[in-house]
Amino acid sequence: GWGSLVNPTGVAACPGSGRLAVAHDGKKRIHVFGPSGFCLRRFGERGNASNDIKYPLDVTVTSDGHVVVTDGGDRSVKAFDFDGRGVLAVREGFCLPWGLDATPKSEVILTDSEAGALYRLVADFQRGELKKCQRIRSRLVSPRAVAVCQTSGAVVVIEHLGARGPSKGSTRVKIFSAEMDLIGHMDSFGLNLVFPSRIFATAVAFDKEGRVVVTDVRSQAVICLGKPEEFPIFNPLINHGLFYPVGLTYTANNCLVVLDSGDHSVKVYSS
Repeated sequence: GWGSLVNPTGVAACPGSGRLAVAHDGKKRIHVFGPSGFCLRRFGERGNASNDIKYPLDVTVTSDGHVVVTDGGDRSVKAFDFDGRGVLAVREGFCLPWGLDATPKSEVILTDSEAGALYRLVADFQRGELKKCQRIRSRLVSPRAVAVCQTSGAVVVIEHLGARGPSKGSTRVKIFSAEMDLIGHMDSFGLNLVFPSRIFATAVAFDKEGRVVVTDVRSQAVICLGKPEEFPIFNPLINHGLFYPVGLTYTANNCLVVLDSGDHSVKVYSS
């Protein structure tokens, strides 16, 4: 079993080991699971100490084996090794860091929802040294989930538009090249002209072929939107068995992992 998850918010796969890191609202904020689903480790105490996690919003795992978390509680980004030791905390300059994903070089791309910005964070996690925190895109509208293509370097961001909540607001999917040039974008209204339902996207990932995949909480589905050059197409991958999907990642062996906060679970699908 997956253990006890409370209102989970983010999931990430370790590129090398196949382990999964899940951020949630429990006493220990990060749970690490093995490929078989057994909980290997819990860390990230809820509290006010420097390495505690107040309110995790998202998580990623770098290729050099570090777990990086956005903490909405103190508006910081925190990095841990897989034993749960805190190695770095970046607290300066963020309004509300939200979504994040790691590049093959162990750099971290993250969104700042309140600032409407996208950042590249470069650090030596082994030494706990921040080298650069660079704003690479501005004038985004409440950007939250983000994903980096591991082959092309393209970046996809989900913006949240208008009123909060899936019943009132809407979302927009934006795709940038590795050089941060806008490739394409489509909001809920535009997607509704192409697709049979109005999509409210909550999580996003690239599959191994570089296709954009999103979770949709309105239809309780996972949908492939195609590669950036063909965006958007409509290919439902999962359309049953989900309640409120909020997280999405692919493992090294191309299994699709969905974090479902509706029933507080992690669901793994073979390709």
